[in-house]
Amino acid sequence: MTAPIVSSRADPQAAVIVVRQRRSVWRRWGLGLSPSGLIGLGTVVFWLLVALLGPMLAPHGVGAIVADDSFAPSSAQFPLGSDYLGRDVLSRILYGARYTVGLALAGALLASTAGTALGLAAAVSGRWIDETMSRLLDALTCIPSKIFALVMVAGFGSSVPLLMLTAALTYLPGAYRIARSLAVNLNVMEYVDVARARGEGRAHIACFEILPNMIHPMLADFGLRFVFVVLLLSGLSFLGLGVQPPAADLGSLVRENISGLAEGSPAIMMPALAIATLTIGVNLLIDSLPGRTKRLSQGALR
Repeated sequence: MTAPIVSSRADPQAAVIVVRQRRSVWRRWGLGLSPSGLIGLGTVVFWLLVALLGPMLAPHGVGAIVADDSFAPSSAQFPLGSDYLGRDVLSRILYGARYTVGLALAGALLASTAGTALGLAAAVSGRWIDETMSRLLDALTCIPSKIFALVMVAGFGSSVPLLMLTAALTYLPGAYRIARSLAVNLNVMEYVDVARARGEGRAHIACFEILPNMIHPMLADFGLRFVFVVLLLSGLSFLGLGVQPPAADLGSLVRENISGLAEGSPAIMMPALAIATLTIGVNLLIDSLPGRTKRLSQGALR
């Protein structure tokens, strides 16, 4: 004889257990994210894949003139139309995403890594080192980010390494202040005093006692830095000071087609929409990170 099947209707407790199991599976596969966080994660993964695989998926070369007319309408051959020179807009977006995502990722990573390292050093070092680094970076903070970027590009010319370095230096002070604030608070905890009593050095305390307990807030701040760098580089490209032709990023695609807003709006709207979805997706993901601390103080952000 086969065992009788227990109906969830007949046993409410069993139904509750099944629902909880399904929720736990959903949370496990969803990384504990909310629905908006999953949307943000999907958007971020999509643009990362576009940045990695876009040039291989592009139907035409980044500078190939393939349409007979400028600002040609959308068609089967050109799904997003053509730009002011008759180049395929879809292909240029697929190529441009690599510069936008790659430069922003590299710049934000440099800013967050250097800011975290300096913040840890300031927290565990003597007061004069802390004061010296803080005042120097405060002086850099006084310069508006756009003005600093314009001065750097005007003085040294526009190139990919310079844009990456400029973005990193622009947002380094903000990352430093947040890292230092977290590290100073953790430096007075009891477990740090125990490590200090064991005779551990400053480097060990910074790397193994303090750093692991500030990873989550710094990851959230890294996401914010990424968004800021995307907007900064897009603004520079819109002014003609970002990635230079024949290469292009999403910001330069908007600038070069601005004259055709009336007749070729997809050539302008699609790159702008790409920038918007990338930044919104990152923000949705950041706001839904499990274990994330309260929103970082606006005074610590640039």
